[in-house]
Amino acid sequence: MERLTDQDLAELRELCPGGVSMNVDLASISQWKIGGTADVILRPSSSAQVANLRRWFHERQMPHVAVGLTSNLLFSDEGLRVPCLQIGPRMGAVAINGTNVYAQAGTWVPGLARKLMKAGLTGGEHICGIPGTLGGLICMNGGSQRKGIGTSVVTVESVDQGGFRCVRSVTDCGFAYRQSVFQGNNEVITSANLRFVPGDRAVVRAEMRAILAERRQKFPRKQPNCGSVFKSNPAMYAEIGPPGEAIERLGFKGTRVGGAEVSPEHANFIVNRGGARARDVLALIAAIKHKVECATGYQLQAEGHYVGASGTIMPLDGGSQEDMPPDQPGCGGPAGP
Repeated sequence: MERLTDQDLAELRELCPGGVSMNVDLASISQWKIGGTADVILRPSSSAQVANLRRWFHERQMPHVAVGLTSNLLFSDEGLRVPCLQIGPRMGAVAINGTNVYAQAGTWVPGLARKLMKAGLTGGEHICGIPGTLGGLICMNGGSQRKGIGTSVVTVESVDQGGFRCVRSVTDCGFAYRQSVFQGNNEVITSANLRFVPGDRAVVRAEMRAILAERRQKFPRKQPNCGSVFKSNPAMYAEIGPPGEAIERLGFKGTRVGGAEVSPEHANFIVNRGGARARDVLALIAAIKHKVECATGYQLQAEGHYVGASGTIMPLDGGSQEDMPPDQPGCGGPAGP
């Protein structure tokens, strides 16, 4: 794959002043603490910078990838050979005007929830424990307690592959359970306008504390992880229960491959016990999917995504050329614990 020249880097530094980093250890920015080395990471500070960078890449037909705080990503053990746009704290501005909220895509979600509480607004309590950026939350229509951020969205601004900025109303965002149009259109979310409703600050604070306390009791916090690995399927939930319950019943808690482990605290989490590699995580995911389907007839779907060295992004259970383990045997085979 063609590398960036010195002239390329000089131009990128002009387009993204103060935001260009070379030879970045992906494990240092990964929530899972997994990944090789990225050749270059660009951290823009505005929608205009995102548009200019994407236009620059488009004009040169140069592939690139965009990420947030990586709370639902697994990076390749081979690293990342294409330029990476990371939308993070440099794009974290928030402005609250009555019930209307403007926030850039790099806004840290728990911080946004606290700002809403302090402003006496309700409707954002369910996001208070989600450790990611607003852009990633909107892309996944994320939330907790079976809620999604899409219910609070008014408009979303994004930048397409050619560097053109687009504003969509909530009806054009295609929000469904853990889904949005942004999951398949290769656009980078840069900001959003949201609307919440007035509430009692003390009541909102109490609900947020209760949600955080429940998360602390249920979910692993000490080892690096990317949150829930598998999505909840409403039909499976009604018949079998949530993914973690089905996985636990099959004896996966504590199962390890290399440094990756199915958390003893919650079976829908895979934690890095130290030195885990991407292929370790992928092997566990493949084994879990195989056994759950054999036992229940339901196919689990991964929440997160895998980022290959070439910048290809695919579902965690979608395989990869470089890290994917061998195919699983039939339902009578020895896969899993």
